[in-house]
Amino acid sequence: MNQEKIVLLIAIVLFCAFSLFLNGFTSAGNLLTLVRGVSTLGILGVGMAILIIGRGIDLAIVAIYAMSAGWTLHLANGGIPIALAMLIGYLFALSAGVINGVLIAYVEVPALFATLGMASFVYGFARYALVPLYVVYMPEAASGIAWIGNGFMFGVPVPILFFAFVSLLGFAFLHFTKPGRFVYAMGDNFAAARMSGAPVRPMIVLQYAISATIAYLAGMITATAVASMNTNIANSSMIYDVILVVVLGGIGLSGGRGGVRNVVVGTLLIGILLNGMTIMDIQYTLQDVIRSLVLLIAIVIDSLVNPRDEQTAQQGDI
Repeated sequence: MNQEKIVLLIAIVLFCAFSLFLNGFTSAGNLLTLVRGVSTLGILGVGMAILIIGRGIDLAIVAIYAMSAGWTLHLANGGIPIALAMLIGYLFALSAGVINGVLIAYVEVPALFATLGMASFVYGFARYALVPLYVVYMPEAASGIAWIGNGFMFGVPVPILFFAFVSLLGFAFLHFTKPGRFVYAMGDNFAAARMSGAPVRPMIVLQYAISATIAYLAGMITATAVASMNTNIANSSMIYDVILVVVLGGIGLSGGRGGVRNVVVGTLLIGILLNGMTIMDIQYTLQDVIRSLVLLIAIVIDSLVNPRDEQTAQQGDI
């Protein structure tokens, strides 16, 4: 029984317990809410996993997710065609990701500090110059894209299909492409990967570009699901949930281990736990405490299961 199987078993037990003892947990409306929440969190988790496997991290992923989608809706409210607004919003997200990658790969700023600074910059710049509202609503002219967050295909909610699609692409990228193998090599031993000829600097930029692309997709799913985007999400504890689903599923923070399947398992457990706590009307502050404790426990377990090696210590903590 490895960590992935244990987490999956806990998720199944928790789902059964909530189904038996929580009124309304298995209602169609709540399950739809659960599915949408799990989808967004899981999609962001895939983006974070690709970075952590390569011994990186992106603390700006939630800021990019919220502000790029918020600006897209704001542009659409201003009369810009929704297709053009989505292109501009995506380019904004992509630019933030590429700048992150350049700072980390070429300027050699530690990923933790580069992405932390970028998160503040993305939120601050967007609120000051691009999105002057805390909550941006989707205009009627953009109703044609509502299916992204609210639609069904073959009886399955479209957000779940997007999650499955992103997961499959992430799995294929990591296991069946040369860049994916480079990601594992960088995470396992960065210095050895560089000496063996792996293009580590371009690969770092590519990883953060992929993360930003995934963040924008997740943002548009959320925005179309609720017909709005609350930009204050950028300052919420959501980033800890994203890291939590990755680490809890079994992906080591020391890099080079794990895969998309770990993200799916971690997402199921955290999605069920958060949904159950909401139904139980647990105070939001207490929910933060519980999530923080789970994250700390997951990190401690990760440190024991995947201890840092000498090369990791020389590179420094992510």
